[in-house]
Amino acid sequence: MIVKKEEPLAIIQVNDTYILGIYQGSLSHFDLLLRYRQKDPKSKSGWSRIRTPKHIHWAVDVIIKMHYNEEETKTFLSFLINLWDTQIRPLATDEDRNILLNVEGLMKEANNEASKYPQLANKGEYSIKFLYLIAKLLMVQEKTNLSSAFMFKSLLKALEAHEDIYKIVSIATHNRKS
Repeated sequence: MIVKKEEPLAIIQVNDTYILGIYQGSLSHFDLLLRYRQKDPKSKSGWSRIRTPKHIHWAVDVIIKMHYNEEETKTFLSFLINLWDTQIRPLATDEDRNILLNVEGLMKEANNEASKYPQLANKGEYSIKFLYLIAKLLMVQEKTNLSSAFMFKSLLKALEAHEDIYKIVSIATHNRKS
């Protein structure tokens, strides 16, 4: 078992509302652990407590976006499914991880993707930039920890197909007994 470092491997200031931290996970040398903070004017520090993004939160936000603009949301989901199938690979070397965690490169990708979905910009809790970053990093994390993994792709496909809420929740919460 790998001992997690307390210092992040990378910190991404997503926008004025979110900060994403990427930490060493405990499953392997290349495991990633994602944490984020959100602006919170009620907090003394001005930020929320540190949170771990969950698939279910991600899915709920996509469902909200789907309600506002189904076509754009499905285009975004199709893009992510294609990303899963064609570009996402498990981390196998320190160089792979360093390339992935290039903050400037990640933000350039996220900004590029966000610009393609203007109708979704202010819908839901999370920005497209934030959803993209979380999705990409969760995909890499999943494939790194189990190269034959498919849970996140299953979630993307269920959302794209407009499956019923029970199936989506079941997939997003890792409950395969639906």
